[in-house]
Amino acid sequence: MAQQHTWSGQWVTDRLGIALDGDPELSGLLGLALRRNPKRAHLLVSNVLGKHVPQRPDLVHGAGVALGRRVRALLGDETATSAVVLGYAETATGLGHSVADGLELAPCLHSTRRPVPGLTPHGGFEESHSHATSHLLLPEDPEVLLGDGPLVLVDDEFSTGNTVLNTIESLHRRKPRAHYVIVALVDMRSADDRERLDAFARALGARVDLVAAANGTLRLPEDVLARGTELVARHESPAHPAGAAPAWAPGAGSRASVSAAAVPGASDAPVTVRRIDLGWPRGLPDGGRHGWTPAHRGRLEAALPGMAARIGAELGDARRVLVLGFEELMYAPLRLAGALDAATAAEVRFSTTTRSPVLAVDDPGYAIRTRIAFPAHDDPADGPGTRYAYNVAPGSDPGRRFDAVVFVADTTADTPELHASGGLLDQLAANTDRVLLAVVPTYVPAPRGAGPLRGPAFSSYEPDDVGWLLQDLSDVRLEAPTEEREEAIQHGGAHYAESLPVEFQPDARYQQLFRAALDTSAGRIARAVGTVTETVLAERRARRPGSTPVLVSLARAGTPVGVLMRRWAQHRHDLDLPHYAVSIVRGRGIDANAMRWLAAHHDPADVVFVDGWTGKGAITRELADALAAHPGFDPEIAVLADPGGCVRTHGTREDFLIPSACLNSTVSGLISRTVLRADLVGPDDFHGAKFYRDLAATDVSRDFVDTIAARFDDVTQDVAVDVKELLSADRTPTWEGWAAVERISEEYGIGDVNLVKPGVGETTRVLLRRVPWRILVRRGAGPDLDHIRLLADQRGVPVEETDHLPYACVGLIHPRYTRGATGPDGTAVNVR
Repeated sequence: MAQQHTWSGQWVTDRLGIALDGDPELSGLLGLALRRNPKRAHLLVSNVLGKHVPQRPDLVHGAGVALGRRVRALLGDETATSAVVLGYAETATGLGHSVADGLELAPCLHSTRRPVPGLTPHGGFEESHSHATSHLLLPEDPEVLLGDGPLVLVDDEFSTGNTVLNTIESLHRRKPRAHYVIVALVDMRSADDRERLDAFARALGARVDLVAAANGTLRLPEDVLARGTELVARHESPAHPAGAAPAWAPGAGSRASVSAAAVPGASDAPVTVRRIDLGWPRGLPDGGRHGWTPAHRGRLEAALPGMAARIGAELGDARRVLVLGFEELMYAPLRLAGALDAATAAEVRFSTTTRSPVLAVDDPGYAIRTRIAFPAHDDPADGPGTRYAYNVAPGSDPGRRFDAVVFVADTTADTPELHASGGLLDQLAANTDRVLLAVVPTYVPAPRGAGPLRGPAFSSYEPDDVGWLLQDLSDVRLEAPTEEREEAIQHGGAHYAESLPVEFQPDARYQQLFRAALDTSAGRIARAVGTVTETVLAERRARRPGSTPVLVSLARAGTPVGVLMRRWAQHRHDLDLPHYAVSIVRGRGIDANAMRWLAAHHDPADVVFVDGWTGKGAITRELADALAAHPGFDPEIAVLADPGGCVRTHGTREDFLIPSACLNSTVSGLISRTVLRADLVGPDDFHGAKFYRDLAATDVSRDFVDTIAARFDDVTQDVAVDVKELLSADRTPTWEGWAAVERISEEYGIGDVNLVKPGVGETTRVLLRRVPWRILVRRGAGPDLDHIRLLADQRGVPVEETDHLPYACVGLIHPRYTRGATGPDGTAVNVR
């Protein structure tokens, strides 16, 4: 920035002897002011931060973007993609966003002084020299702070380094990182402070880099605090002590009357306020208070021209316009100011209100020329107080007057206090011809759990294999004997998802069958995994070029398949597909909180639902019905095997043994089936499940996945042929299986299709978790059904061979079950 004719720190330097040494550009970046603060009387005032000094929005945003590009060059492109940016409230929230923009692919979070009821802080720290010290970290997804990539900490100035050290120390205790990067507009540390940071990094065992736009030091006389305090007291208006009212004579400004009804909560005092409907994108966060992703930035940038046009249409002939943000809400109004500057001929400037009380002196050599003080209007956690807007009123220089002020607040701050006589809008109207109010919806994430659970804390899978959008109920007693559950379910005493069956423990003979089945079918399953994955990738490329599918498996049968599909994409295409597991319950739908979490973290159009196999298609229909309340998600399921003809996207339509169906939790990451019970799952909770850590000795979850993945290279040519045929074939679901189930239900006098479980996988589930009446097998079925015959024999369940089954086998549950019941033909329903 070019040197100003009068440096805006000269007034303080002349009176206190403070000297600014360092890079030549420092005097253009910084001015000086004084404040009432028992720890530090002086204040470095940035000319490019957009907080106290109205500045061109392209310079404010550009300063942060340039720093972000330097960080990207420091880290290298590959490492930069794993970085997370953390900005400090309130001054550096917009700067943190802008640095993230320079990094391009980094998510951004900023600290906040606004607590959110029901949202648990991930951490907090103190800013020792500040007038308001408590910083909270409230990410919607705490995992944004639990990665292994570099953490980029952004503040407007780096002086003693205390705030940064407090932050790193707090976060490093939770999740150690190897690399931290500190970013500031100016590095003003003393030699002692530089050595202290180096020693801190060595003790931490981490690399700490610093990137700043300029470097320097501030030479302070020993008695500067006492003399500064006395100087503040002498220059404050006796009638208006600092922190209570303006310390300037208001400049003349026109006022026009509008009715109180035009502005909700307004007083009868005449104000010049016009509310603008920005058309803010639905569901887009207002900033990084709870996290901001590159996808959020893309949505904002797409909407900015339209929002700027709405503002511009209300500006009339205004030629000097200020876009004024609200405390921590800096980035959204900054980008709006930039878009407005590009769309109009007006001279646009940007700044924000603040909590920080600073002395105002109407002198060209002082950084804070004028001050507006007004009552807090956002129901702050620390109680009522005074807030400030600096250099907004023109003071003694008419050339500094703005023709229009656009105040951008969030809905939390759009209160009666904002509109009242003496409030901010009223005082703005005294200093400009036109006040426009643009309100951005406050984004407050619902408390929906702490985000996905991962192994090894929850499940035996690798952490990257799957994130479980569930809550851990491992310490809750949920198991009930199979016979009691069946009776309660069929007699309306309980839903099947309100309890768990006792986990099946296979004997040595059954384990041998599982191993034999896995060895025999690994190649066939690998081929089906490859076929379904390649089909998904091909169709998504055609529909959404450049997008990355997000796999969402239906817990728990779909989860091993989701893990395998993710492994195939990694192995064949070097694609790292996100994979989550969610709960869906027949008759009660999909976990709505999990869906909201997915929508907040991924584009719903990228989500691909995954299941193991289809039976009669009940879950396929359940999912389609449930997603009506969650627009944007595609209800189609990708499955490994579709013998019922229920879905388009599948690996095969053969009904063969998928070994993961032979077992329960011990082949599914040691996770139980999901639980939905009102006393355990609240309105803001994920559905529940248990992690059976005690079964680790018999767990084969990773062995199952690894055995099949080892066959991927053997089946690539077959997969290519299968996919080519599938993509050119008519894959319209025939629902052949559903028709067969209805026929069987009628033929055997069951009367409830939910008690007919078709296919090898569903029949296995019946034998493991329900009270079966009989098993139907297709005449001539071979080794795929060896485990079915063994389980049926162990439970005393008759096996009946029959013709004309579209499935290899079907399990029948006796209707209206009570212990000791007999079937329609007098056959006993045997339970062992």
